[in-house]
Amino acid sequence: MESSVIGLRLSLKQRYFLLLCVAAAGIIMYRFTRNHPETRRMNRVEGLRANSSQFTLERKPFLILGGSIHYFRVPRAYWEDRLLKMKACGLNTLTTYVPWNLHEPERGVFKFEDQLDLEAYLRLAASLGLWVILRPGPYICAEWDLGGLPSWLLRDPQMKLRTTYSGFTDAANSFFDEVIKKVVPHQYSKGGPIIAVQVENEYGSYATDENYMPFIKEALLSRGITELLLTSDNKDGLKLGGVKGALETINFQKLDPDEIKYLEQIQPQKPKMVMEYWSGWFDLWGGLHHVYTAEEMIPVVTKILKLDMSINLYMFHGGTNFGFMSGAFAVGLPAPEPMVTSYDYDAPLSEAGDYTNKYHLLRNLFSHYHTQPLPELPPVHERRAYQPAVIQQHISLWDSLRFTDKPFKSERPVNMENLPVNNNNGQSYGYTLYETTITSGGALKSQNNVRDRALVFVDKHFVGVLDYTVQELAVPDGKGKRTLGLLVENCGRVNYGKTLDEQRKGLVGDILLNEHTLRDFNIHSLDMKPAFVNRLESAGHWMSMRHQPSFPGFFHSRLYVNGSPQDTFIKLPGWSKGVVFINGKNLGRYWSTGPQQTLYVPGPWLHRGDNQVIVFEEQETDGKIQFASSPDYGMTIDVQ
Repeated sequence: MESSVIGLRLSLKQRYFLLLCVAAAGIIMYRFTRNHPETRRMNRVEGLRANSSQFTLERKPFLILGGSIHYFRVPRAYWEDRLLKMKACGLNTLTTYVPWNLHEPERGVFKFEDQLDLEAYLRLAASLGLWVILRPGPYICAEWDLGGLPSWLLRDPQMKLRTTYSGFTDAANSFFDEVIKKVVPHQYSKGGPIIAVQVENEYGSYATDENYMPFIKEALLSRGITELLLTSDNKDGLKLGGVKGALETINFQKLDPDEIKYLEQIQPQKPKMVMEYWSGWFDLWGGLHHVYTAEEMIPVVTKILKLDMSINLYMFHGGTNFGFMSGAFAVGLPAPEPMVTSYDYDAPLSEAGDYTNKYHLLRNLFSHYHTQPLPELPPVHERRAYQPAVIQQHISLWDSLRFTDKPFKSERPVNMENLPVNNNNGQSYGYTLYETTITSGGALKSQNNVRDRALVFVDKHFVGVLDYTVQELAVPDGKGKRTLGLLVENCGRVNYGKTLDEQRKGLVGDILLNEHTLRDFNIHSLDMKPAFVNRLESAGHWMSMRHQPSFPGFFHSRLYVNGSPQDTFIKLPGWSKGVVFINGKNLGRYWSTGPQQTLYVPGPWLHRGDNQVIVFEEQETDGKIQFASSPDYGMTIDVQ
């Protein structure tokens, strides 16, 4: 009746317009539901629950087939490709960490754009029909510098990370204020993909403050998190890592029936989940490349599923520790050992997004847990071994200092984090150069105060390396006043274990020459951020390679790309150790010590024509940059 009255009141033109609107709305709704089948099917009443021995979603049994892909380790242009390949493998849930140190690089300065657009990542997952388990930290481990905690926290000499120490909780609250308000609208109950949220990460292996986990749980709940809460620990950590009101999950690689029994004992009549089923392992500089064979892995995953356990593959696709973000490992070692740049992890989907034997076998296994056929496999991106790029110009480290902030003068050495740079947030990553005047040669002793590795120079001439193993060097004699320089590299902060509070970098105490304490330093911060690299690139101070280069130095070349850019790998035989920048982006560290011998270059970071390549090299070069179409991760070893 109402409609006919309206009809009489509308002119012909208005009725035509109304008809168009209804038709358009119908088309939009159809397209939306076609691309979002979950939305069309599901009137959302009840999200993920853990009230019986099986998870339920909408009160129906639900098996989580999950995989970890970290948005911050994958070029944004490839997010969709990697998630489609996840979907095609038969997984239904994406798991990701949130790295505090990238999202808040300086206190109160938040970044959620471009590569760090977490909301875009969540929307993309939803549009592809993937559920999400979010692991927002604040600590994430992840083989990531300081386990994702920002280094400016360490400016406070009393800092106690991952505790209810007010210096930590104030900062964590401020971070959660920003990040949680962004994710709340993407929860299942609000029509989004997030079905569960993890409280902290493996706290049972740290467990220094019994009030800490309740604090983090409350921090999530009070800001509007309403989905199922989880915790995640290895077997030993389960004893101390839980928190009331959150389901405990377990992490492992080899299946031990006693561990499953223990989980059942502490949580009878609850769903069991392996939150981190380790599909491979990480690599350390100076070690070998870890592989975990498909033949070993598939029977374990098969058994987990037969036990009616949910699973999350850590990692499904590892990606890359671009820049200076890789962590370090110290558990059971005399000194920390830094992680390599690649986070390939021997995962089912390789660093560059290739299918592996593991992928195909897992896909076959997971297909039995679906009533519909799995999506077809998305195509693999082509790769290219470009022609070698010859180094055309160089600039020495010493000449590059004019493009950094003016040096800080200090009587005593100051660690990286406490330097008055970056708006008084200190220096987080890269290198720091400490210079002082000496009047004699003799025994230079670090007293183990070098974190982590220092190239030592006298009047710009290299005399040796100080690190955790070499703590004394002979400085040659000479006349008059000379400049002693220590170029100290932060090789990556420890990301796991009990030493997180001790991860300050640079010179962390006094250095002795002939038992005399050195004083009066000029300290240059060389964090090699994009602004510095851009200033360097456009500078007029480059020398041609006809002039003998001095080391350390920056070396400039051009990679010419004809046609559309494709993924490639950089290879640097004849070089020693350093960092590669391509079109201003930091690809990460290389080191001839291995195992990793190639650096991944994503095609979307290149463009047609000339691409600028700058290499910071510490000690030697053969004058050219080579390219390969496949990676070389070095000699392999089976994961023990």
